[in-house]
Amino acid sequence: MRKVVVLACICLFTSCDWFTSKEGKTQELVHEEMQNINFNEVDRYPMFSDCDEMVSKEEQKKCFENTLLMHFSMTLQDFDFVIETEVKDTIFVDFMMDRNGAISVLGIRKNANIDDQMPEFNDIITQSLKSMPKIQPALKRGIPVSAKFRIPIVLNSN
Repeated sequence: MRKVVVLACICLFTSCDWFTSKEGKTQELVHEEMQNINFNEVDRYPMFSDCDEMVSKEEQKKCFENTLLMHFSMTLQDFDFVIETEVKDTIFVDFMMDRNGAISVLGIRKNANIDDQMPEFNDIITQSLKSMPKIQPALKRGIPVSAKFRIPIVLNSN
């Protein structure tokens, strides 16, 4: 008899989970899944038409960055900057790509020397981003997402 009572108590305590609503279980699963998602990384980087989406994430990132830098380089070569002193510096361009593939400049970080010698630099970079070829947005779990990026541009004049 004692064994039956102990067995009944064990069944009673373990069966409490059976009475939990499906909504409660669903909420718990969603909460656990949200804890596992890294919102600081994307699953796939934005893609230009000449980048291969079947390569690794690192290769996608390299293709994205190299295509951007080539675009900036070609744009900057079209301008003749008159520079009084030698410039060797790195400029950081922060931009946002929204879930539709549109790009907007968030900020351009550079020193005052470059600002004095090339005041039109910000406008050139902003226009360059607007004339980019079509880009597919970044993906997180198969859903297009907005993403921030920082691209370094190395200026070297001799």
